[in-house]
Amino acid sequence: MPILTTIQFGLFRLAEISVKPNPKGLPGTEALEKLVNGLAAVALLGCGAALVIGAAQWGLGQRANNYSQAADGKTKMLYGIGGAFVVGATSALINFFYGAGTAVR
Repeated sequence: MPILTTIQFGLFRLAEISVKPNPKGLPGTEALEKLVNGLAAVALLGCGAALVIGAAQWGLGQRANNYSQAADGKTKMLYGIGGAFVVGATSALINFFYGAGTAVR
């Protein structure tokens, strides 16, 4: 049995790899980065639209004493704000979890 675990440990050591992201490692990386930035801009526009539509729905629903519409408007506004937060925090979240992942040994 100890021989088997020694062989397994040796095979595990042979299978070790390391990952070091290199933005210039592949062609087209700059185009992909521009694409992601463009998608983030479109997402922010969508969040802004959700905020404006939600505010209008909230105001009109409140004015018409339609509490269901007012509550839906509030919900849309919260989704718009939450979405903008996620888009803004995306790079920080990715960098944080990448750093946490590289700390695992």
